[in-house]
Amino acid sequence: MTEAEDHKPRSDEARSSYDPEITSEFAVPAGLAVPRAGGESETTSEFAVPRGLGAPQPPSPEPEGSAFSTPRTYSAAQAPPAFTPPTGIPTVSLVKDAPWQDRMRAMLRMPVAERPAPEPVQKPEEEGPAVPRVLDLTLRIGELLLAGGENAEDVEAAMFAVCRSYGLDRCEPNVTFTLLSISHQPSLVDDPVTASRTVRRRGTDYTRLSAVFRLVDDLSDPETHISLEEAYRRLAEIRRNRHPYPGWALTAAAGLLAGAASLLVGGGPLVFVAAAVGAMLGDRLAWLCAGRGLPEFYQFTVAAMPPAAIGVALTVTHVDVVASAVITGGLFALLPGRALVAGVQDGLTGFYITASARLLEVMYFFVGIVTGVLVVLYFGVKVGAELDPDAAVNMAGRPVLQITASMLLSLTFAVLLQQERSTVLAVTLNGGVAWSVYGAMHYAGDISPVASTAVAAGLVGLFGQLLSRYRFASALPYTTAAIGPLLPGSATYFGLLSMAQNHVDKGLVSLAKAASLAMAIAIGVNLGAEISRLFLRFGSAEGRRAAKRTRGF
Repeated sequence: MTEAEDHKPRSDEARSSYDPEITSEFAVPAGLAVPRAGGESETTSEFAVPRGLGAPQPPSPEPEGSAFSTPRTYSAAQAPPAFTPPTGIPTVSLVKDAPWQDRMRAMLRMPVAERPAPEPVQKPEEEGPAVPRVLDLTLRIGELLLAGGENAEDVEAAMFAVCRSYGLDRCEPNVTFTLLSISHQPSLVDDPVTASRTVRRRGTDYTRLSAVFRLVDDLSDPETHISLEEAYRRLAEIRRNRHPYPGWALTAAAGLLAGAASLLVGGGPLVFVAAAVGAMLGDRLAWLCAGRGLPEFYQFTVAAMPPAAIGVALTVTHVDVVASAVITGGLFALLPGRALVAGVQDGLTGFYITASARLLEVMYFFVGIVTGVLVVLYFGVKVGAELDPDAAVNMAGRPVLQITASMLLSLTFAVLLQQERSTVLAVTLNGGVAWSVYGAMHYAGDISPVASTAVAAGLVGLFGQLLSRYRFASALPYTTAAIGPLLPGSATYFGLLSMAQNHVDKGLVSLAKAASLAMAIAIGVNLGAEISRLFLRFGSAEGRRAAKRTRGF
């Protein structure tokens, strides 16, 4: 073999077959044919498809990540029979001329699958409703209602009505004391759109509350077409509107309210003047504290001191007046009856988180009032003021004067709540009826004060709901001020006085009576509102369903 032939390159096959110098155990022995190198790799994995079996066919394309796509094994011809209840599927029919509050509340308590399809009332210019803007408008409307003191159930109904008026079905509003949220899911396979808004500022202005209710009523009216821009413009006007009564009128109303309450519990002209002056001083001090940014707890504490101080001062100077009537009249202007009724109503309708927050707020306000009055009474006892906790106020024997005082109290309470002038007369008459019923049951009929208060408050709620549905408005302007004469001012005062004189047992008994009267007011108002709905026909499959949140098992 020549040197040139020795350097000639050899193929791998020739080297593997005939080269005697290769002694590797992996070399192909002589006489065996080298297998052809095919297109497939020599896979020895146990997961390889055995020879003779074909690879599985790729599945038909499905929506990625969808849990609602039809299974590949499903066949319409072999589908199981559809389930139908024995009584059939009820037809849902809602009376269109009924108030939107009742229609929306009925649909909110239905399962989502049973709600009737929405008929868009408003016709936006775009091809479809601008979902984020509609949700934002809904949250802004709900914020004004919740900040104005409306109960959670009516706030949810208003938010649901706004969404359905723009054709957004499958909406779920959620209301708590400080947070509003709403979720809209176009279909079962689409992602939901959720928005939320925090309620940070609260104010009592029933004129603004009524304007928001009118806006929601116009949005729900099929004969009124309001675009999103027009709805936003009206909402901005509602926010910018000034209060109907100036500050001096509110201070004068607080004084007249305290004076009327003092007449209600047996006071005379001098007591009227003293209670009015004390309430006006307390109101101005509360405004000063609010301007300095102090929390409402301290505002209530400061506002409760002047009436108590004037009552103690009249007693120390031996002026022939009923000091308890002066202090009780000042308490009437401070007791948070509006928040108490709203909190109990939220609890009775199943909104337990909101109810707990409202009642906790009421407790803080009440503790602030107790603190202010107790401080003054304690120093009054130390300086020798002869305040008798057993001397109950004389509240009987003057029915005409008391009915007049109760109507004046309701009127001034309506002014403090910034109500529209068109609603003041109705709520004034409602307050007079409430006190007349209470006086007839308690003084003439010798019935328990708690039962008498509950019945009178029930009539307030009944008449208030009927008036509000007649005018397609909120029920708060017709009920809140009317419960003013029923507030437990005297029981609260005598309980605090007993505690200031170290008679803790008597004080706790009197405060428990005050709490019972307050609960009777709240439950009575709610029960009257529920009874009024029995006379209202709004239509549904099974009527207005009750909230089924606890079963007991």
